Amino acid sequence: MRENGKSTVATARNVSIVAGRVRLNGILTVPAGARGIVLFAHGSGSSRLSPRNQFVAGELNATGIATLLFDLLTYEEEAIDIRTAEFRFDIALLAARLVQATDWVHSSEPTKNLKIGYFGSSTGAAAALVAASERRGLVCTVVSRGGRPDLAGPALKRVTCPVLFIVGGLDYEVIRINESALAGLDVEKSMRIVSGATHLFEEEGKLEEVSMLACEWLSKHLV
Repeated sequence: MRENGKSTVATARNVSIVAGRVRLNGILTVPAGARGIVLFAHGSGSSRLSPRNQFVAGELNATGIATLLFDLLTYEEEAIDIRTAEFRFDIALLAARLVQATDWVHSSEPTKNLKIGYFGSSTGAAAALVAASERRGLVCTVVSRGGRPDLAGPALKRVTCPVLFIVGGLDYEVIRINESALAGLDVEKSMRIVSGATHLFEEEGKLEEVSMLACEWLSKHLV
């Protein structure tokens, strides 16, 4: 949180989330006085240690929003996925695990009374939209960074919470995909294009712009 112009963030702690027959490792950070929490659904070949998601999570923590960064795949599944890429496109599996993490957050101390939002990137954005369609009334909003919302399929029509798409201005195919998906959503929605940015927002200052857009949107809908 920000107190007297300074940013103070609660110490992160490691957590383990039961998801069916597996356990998923996560990093939970809850600032003092938090009223909302954002669950991160990482993209292709990424994990809770993604430097981009960790940066965004840190900015959210500084505004008083709690975060849960967690692995959607086990170590064994990640090892297979590196060779075959089969799990990163299994949207049903990823969404199911995000739903289980959502239920864990909703039933655990100190997060059970916090409003819940999702931040999804790449294929994780599709998983976030599917999970939001399955936890309507519980999930308050979804933010997608460079996402593949098209992979959410018919679940797009079942989403009832506000949705923000953030896309790099040089990521032309993903812009087209996001525009098409946005048209299929019948909710409060917005698409923001970060000029001069490619898919991973690696250009100077572009990830900071993503964080600013995400913090504004999530603060509005969670706090």
